[in-house]
Amino acid sequence: MGVEIEPATRARFDDVAVVLGPKNPTSSVCWCLSHRLDSRTNRELVGPARRKYVRELTGRPVAPGVLAYDEGEVVGWAAVAPRAELPFERSRKIPHVDDLPVWSLWCIRVRPGHRGRGIAHALVRGAVDYAAANGAPAVEGYPADNGSRRVDPTMAFVGTRSLFEKAGFTKAADTDAVAGGFPRVLMRRPLP
Repeated sequence: MGVEIEPATRARFDDVAVVLGPKNPTSSVCWCLSHRLDSRTNRELVGPARRKYVRELTGRPVAPGVLAYDEGEVVGWAAVAPRAELPFERSRKIPHVDDLPVWSLWCIRVRPGHRGRGIAHALVRGAVDYAAANGAPAVEGYPADNGSRRVDPTMAFVGTRSLFEKAGFTKAADTDAVAGGFPRVLMRRPLP
């Protein structure tokens, strides 16, 4: 499969909007901000303000995530950032394993029509590579521990334990979080 992974920079913002943005520009969809922002700020950002916020994120020196391309078409997104910048840092449901300044990988989105082709696997690998290139000592994910049962597509953005295991992550801790009725586990992959 010829999937390429690229950082979600300002030059690629239109592609970020294709994957994360609403069809109606005034809608208040997630834009992958629900777990990036504290709940108050997340509630206050509505409609076009969410797009503007994500556009600003793409202009930072470290991109807010990575994009997947298949033959030049954007087909997916993965959010990855230092945990210290995220609400996960203060979460009561997602524990800290230790004091390492880990990065979190918390959202994986593959566009409809492109699912079931390994793009989520490429996104996880690409997010890990991006974190490593930016000095992360380890990457954590908080996927659903669903066994072989199907995860509701609206909650599948957290990924599954097996998806993370196939990318070299191991279970580091249980959490008190749930996604789609399944417990979430803290998966970690140390980086060289």
